[in-house]
Amino acid sequence: MLTIHTTTLLDDLAFGEGPRWREGLLWFSDMHSQKVLTVDLAGQRREICTVENDPSGLGWLPDGRLLVVSMRNRQLLRQEPDGQLAVHADLSAWASFHCNDMVVNRQGQAYVGHFGWDLHGGGTRCLAQLLRVDPDGSTQVAAADLDFPNGSVITPDGRTLIVAETMGRRLTAFDIEPDGSLTHRRVWAEFEALLPDGIALDADGAVWVASPVSHGCFRVVEGGEITHRVAVERQAYACMLGGPERRHLFICTAGDSVPDHCTRERDGQIEVVEVDIPGCGLP
Repeated sequence: MLTIHTTTLLDDLAFGEGPRWREGLLWFSDMHSQKVLTVDLAGQRREICTVENDPSGLGWLPDGRLLVVSMRNRQLLRQEPDGQLAVHADLSAWASFHCNDMVVNRQGQAYVGHFGWDLHGGGTRCLAQLLRVDPDGSTQVAAADLDFPNGSVITPDGRTLIVAETMGRRLTAFDIEPDGSLTHRRVWAEFEALLPDGIALDADGAVWVASPVSHGCFRVVEGGEITHRVAVERQAYACMLGGPERRHLFICTAGDSVPDHCTRERDGQIEVVEVDIPGCGLP
């Protein structure tokens, strides 16, 4: 396993989440600052919107409108052309606790995960669903009995979705049917030491996995072999392959994910390193 190191692109964040590369910028949520931001490769940041109930996963409808997961009130929001946020879907009837990351396919169908239980408040661990929100806002369960569904990717052909089951310590794959339903569930990789959080797909079909207990981001091939490790001093919570050739691996790091710690310490960063194999697929 090859180990490589990062440089810091951006600091003074409460907790970076949901990084996405779009139109020459890295988009991400500063979750515990209630902001969606962008940063360019020179480190210049810009605020896109405020989401009072903690933003997480990001994506776009086919017409370019931004979708944002609003965690604590369990909604998927849509940013209109005038910058205002509207409720795209209310997920509270399905999500038993905070919503989290998501991936949006090219047809505008959003696959949204949720915690399942009160992670930081001592709740009882339970399984959760991956929800599918269609472009008209209608919602249904795409997959049930997942152990903390978190970061997700979709392959370039649009036919496979891979989701990180964080507490299950595995990546799980599904076939995506033409109507967006998920079938043929299977284990893509299992881990003993990693807790897979945010993930990113590369052009050779490997998945970069941010693991918040491992001080690193790991490149994994199907079956579970780890080929590369990017070392970070804090903890890695999410990652994205972007940049001009999608060879920049951006990693959201922080000392902790506990909200009080994040807002007090503001030790979150976006770190970056160039890798050999470019990113592909979605997000």
